Amino acid sequence: MKQVISRLCVFLAAILLTGTMPVCSQTTVALDNWFNHEIHAKTGNVFHYTWEDTLDSGFSQLGDLFTLQGARLLTLAGPPTKKSLKNAGVYIIVDPDTTRENPSPNYVTDKDVRTIFRWVKKGGVLLLMSNDGPNAEFTHFNRLAGAFGFTFHPLTLNPVTGRNWEMGAETNFPDHPLFKGVSKIYMKEVAPITLAGKASSVLKNDDGSIFIAETNFGKGYVMAVGDPWLYNEYIGHSRLTVDFENGKAANNLVKLLLGKVKNKHTD
Repeated sequence: MKQVISRLCVFLAAILLTGTMPVCSQTTVALDNWFNHEIHAKTGNVFHYTWEDTLDSGFSQLGDLFTLQGARLLTLAGPPTKKSLKNAGVYIIVDPDTTRENPSPNYVTDKDVRTIFRWVKKGGVLLLMSNDGPNAEFTHFNRLAGAFGFTFHPLTLNPVTGRNWEMGAETNFPDHPLFKGVSKIYMKEVAPITLAGKASSVLKNDDGSIFIAETNFGKGYVMAVGDPWLYNEYIGHSRLTVDFENGKAANNLVKLLLGKVKNKHTD
């Protein structure tokens, strides 16, 4: 009886301290480190779009937003398999390596495409983030993207010179949860996306090129972005002026992706 009362007190204390109900399980957000696997020449450490990278090149601040929403972060250092994705609610693949970035890149294979395709179809939430023309691998990555109706193109839109931030400004937003309360974002050097099947646009630039797209697929969901976009350098205001709201868009993205995971369990 004393144990029951003690657990009840802990439960009530958690509600009072956080203002939320404790949950029995966390959504796991898995970040790929197989297709994107860069080694820092000076430190010998893995870096560039990783949870652990706290420099401008990292995703540590985006990871913080996920953990604030109760998610658990995971790094997938190997290829996607049924086992490695089993407990993942969200899977993020960013900027697959070129031979300039990794002398022995792990290209997306047909087996990888089949594995991820089945995982999404059963309810997985996938975020694909490419990069502009010279800075990402396209041929193999597009085999995966194409399975969901997206094609990334090796071009560079929104080139920015120096600190002329307005060259990367986007302000014309549709009514979409990603841009709720957002009036201005920064997207620099973006690969445009073309669509097929049921995939639809989320963000276009003023010339009509698609920067962000999405699709519901089976019980799952996929979003494609033509840029790593929300890495530490440009998620806040360490460089950008205060009128840019990448941080607010990042928080919206986190809630959107985690919400899609929750929805799949209630459909």
